[in-house]
Amino acid sequence: MLSSGLMKIVYPCWKPSVEGDDNNNNGSRKSRDESGRSEGLLWYKDLGHHVNGEFSMAVVQANNLLEDASQLESGPLSLYDSGPKGTFVGIYDGHGGPETSRFVNDHLFNNLKRFTAEHQGMTVDAINKAYAATEEDFLCLVREQWCNRPQLASVGTCCLVGMICNGTLYIANAGDSRVVLGRSERALREVRAIQVSEEHNASIESVREELRSMHPDDSQIVVLKHKVWRVKGIIQISRSIGDAYLKRSEFNREPLLAKFRLPEPFHKPILSAKPAIYVEKIYPQDEFLIFASDGLWEHLSNQEAVDLVHRSPRNGIARRLIKTALREAAKKREMRYSDLKKIDRGVRRHFHDDITVIVLFIDHQLISKNSWNGTTVSIRGAGGTPTEGNS
Repeated sequence: MLSSGLMKIVYPCWKPSVEGDDNNNNGSRKSRDESGRSEGLLWYKDLGHHVNGEFSMAVVQANNLLEDASQLESGPLSLYDSGPKGTFVGIYDGHGGPETSRFVNDHLFNNLKRFTAEHQGMTVDAINKAYAATEEDFLCLVREQWCNRPQLASVGTCCLVGMICNGTLYIANAGDSRVVLGRSERALREVRAIQVSEEHNASIESVREELRSMHPDDSQIVVLKHKVWRVKGIIQISRSIGDAYLKRSEFNREPLLAKFRLPEPFHKPILSAKPAIYVEKIYPQDEFLIFASDGLWEHLSNQEAVDLVHRSPRNGIARRLIKTALREAAKKREMRYSDLKKIDRGVRRHFHDDITVIVLFIDHQLISKNSWNGTTVSIRGAGGTPTEGNS
C-alpha cells in the first residue's frame, strides 16, 4: 500500500499527459499537442513540434511496472520571463522500481528552471545544482519513508537530459542511457552517428578504473559476477539518482532486505549522482538527436539507429526504432516478432528491457531566429498502461 505522501509523487505519472497552464507565470499559451496514444504495451507520440523543430517519442513496457519515465519540455527554461527559451528532454531509466524515475520526472526540470534563473542563463553549474537538488530531495523522501517503505532505499534511476538553448546543445548524463547525434556528411552523402553522452557502467574499463581510484582501499569495489562487472557485485551503473543504500550508510541496515545490505559499513558514497556534462555549439550539419534508455542500444548500434532515422519519414520514427529493436530481440531468441508481441509485461522482461526513445529534429532556421511564439509543450512518455493486446 502506497503512503499518501508517495501517492502524490507517483499518481500523476501513471498515464501519458500533456501539461500547460494558460495562466502560468510566463504568460505562455497551452500547447495543442495531443498526449499520445497507447497500443498494448506501447505508448507513442508520432510527431510533435518543439521550439527548435519537430520530435517523435515512444515507450514500450517490459517490466510488471514501467520503470522508465521521460519528458519533453519546450518553451521557458527559467522561472523568469527574461530567461532563456528552448527545449529540454529527459530520459529516466529506473531500476528496482518506478519511484525514483517518476520522482525525477516531477522535480528535475523545475529544479533546473530555478537554478537557470539563479545563474541568469543555462550553465553547467545550474545543471549540476539541479541534479544535486533532485538527488537530495529524493534521499530526504527515502528517510521520511524509511520505517514504512525501507525498500525505497534500493530504488534508483539513470538520468539523461539534453537541452537546446541559444544555439547550444547541453547534455548531462548519470548512468548508461545514451544520446546520439546524426550529423550530415554531405561529401559522402550520409549521416554519421556521433555519441555525445558519457556512460557510467562497470562494463566499461575506464569506469572500473575511476571507481578503483575513488575507493583505493576497497578491493571489492567492482566484482566480475556471472561474466558481468558490477559495483560491489550488485549494480552495473556507477552513477544514478537514488540508490540510497549505496550512498548513505544510514540505509545499510535492517529493515532493508538483506540482499541490498553490504557486509561492511562504508564511509563515503559508493555511487555518485554527479552527471557528466557535454556542451557544444549546434552546427548547420547537425540534423537530429536520438535520446534512448539502454534498452534500445542493447539491440541497435549508434549508426544503425541513425541510418534508420535518416532514411525514414519523421512521423512515427521513435516507434519504428523501438519496433526494430524488438525484432532484433526476438531474432536473438530465435523467435518471431509476432510471438514476442504475445508475451505479457513482467515475463517480457526476460526478452527485452523497458525502452524509451525521443528523437529530436533540429530546424536551423528556428534556432537562428531564436524566437518563441509563446506556446509551451510539456509531454510525458508514460506508456505501457495495461490494455488489451500487446505490442
